Amino acid sequence: MSLEKRTIKLKTGNEKGKYVLYWMQASQRAEENDALNFAIDLANNQRKPLVVFFGIYKDFPEANIRSFRFMLEGLQETANNINQLGAKFLCSVIFPPKGVQILSKNASLVVFDKGYTRLQRQWRESTIEKINTTVYEVETDVVVPVEIASSKEEYSAATLRKKIWKHIPDFLESSKRNKPKERISGESFGINTADLSSIDDLISSLELDKEISPTARFHGGTTRAKDRLKTFIEKRLPRYSELKNDPGMEYVSDMSPYLHFGQISPVYIVREIKKQDVPDVHDYLEELIVRRELSRNFTHYNNNYDSLEGLPDWCMKTLSEHSEDRREYTYELKDLENYQTHDEYWNAAQKELVITGKMHGYMRMYWGKKVIEWSENLQKAYDNLIFLNDKYELDGRDPNGYTGVLWCFGKHDMPFKERDIFGKVRYMSKSGLKRKFDMKKYLKKTSKMGDPKLAKQ
Repeated sequence: MSLEKRTIKLKTGNEKGKYVLYWMQASQRAEENDALNFAIDLANNQRKPLVVFFGIYKDFPEANIRSFRFMLEGLQETANNINQLGAKFLCSVIFPPKGVQILSKNASLVVFDKGYTRLQRQWRESTIEKINTTVYEVETDVVVPVEIASSKEEYSAATLRKKIWKHIPDFLESSKRNKPKERISGESFGINTADLSSIDDLISSLELDKEISPTARFHGGTTRAKDRLKTFIEKRLPRYSELKNDPGMEYVSDMSPYLHFGQISPVYIVREIKKQDVPDVHDYLEELIVRRELSRNFTHYNNNYDSLEGLPDWCMKTLSEHSEDRREYTYELKDLENYQTHDEYWNAAQKELVITGKMHGYMRMYWGKKVIEWSENLQKAYDNLIFLNDKYELDGRDPNGYTGVLWCFGKHDMPFKERDIFGKVRYMSKSGLKRKFDMKKYLKKTSKMGDPKLAKQ
């Protein structure tokens, strides 16, 4: 029943092709992948082989070696697993919709996995218009499909929480993965295939932006994601609620890069967490389900999710009223990018981001708030935050990122006591960090993260 509720038919068309085609884009995994499982069942019902296609788009916005290496490490594992399963995995350096158009000419059915950003939606919409095959879409990125959780944009986590929790038990069952009964051989597909056996050679051929180096802290793939989850559950989950916000401690799960690239299923994570006999797993599930899926609700129902126009009226009103307030410090993008501000805690957070590809979650909130405080105007603050987030974060270019940045401006939050610059939007202070946490630990941790020189000269 869960798979049925995750699946919609987008188009009825010709079903006389030689194989079933699954366009893998958002869910880059062979395990716990409902889109893959659905495609296998379609192929077996039609007694046809399955072809799984992934298109590498080297001009993807803000793409660089860091994000591509992480993605390709995951695809290397996924390709091996799918080929061993008995399907044909095709990876090509091509504009993905163009690849689907070519492959669909010989496909009897086409399956998409669902994406939420504007680019993902545009790719799928344009593809549907240009192919003549029956098309299905399967939700694989969230626990509860967005339109089932709510029929409208939710004001906050509190309003979504009331609706989503009642649906969660219906969507924790994993669909059964069968094996393709038919195998394809000797087929000419009309596209060039990429060699995933040597990631270094493939990256070199893509001529990517080399300014941002790969991170030594994170390597891609479902196996690595599951290993990190296992470590989190065993060593950190029992004290997660107590220590998750402390930047000097290592009590985060580090799942966000793997979730962003679809290398691990959120449903799988929830099931593994719920198996644990620890006093309280609610806080982690709250973040994984309610907070994460609130961001999907936002990007799905609000076309302005990636601009200040996505803010509620009260936020823009109060921030605009204080737009002329005096700023004690202002910084240009270069200063921010190279972690050159007067605030040692902020600098440490930016350094962590630049070097590791991920920033501690609590510091990410403080980081965003301070850029607002130090910017000449709201638009400049927003543009700089999105630029830095999407350039350095492995989980950038994501609904979570857009929503998280706008949260710093008041999205999904409530009004607080009025103050300079922020008006009634929540404020975060350096003294608050010092009062709550041993920030010397965080500074010591980030000081060990490699060369302390500027990110770029």
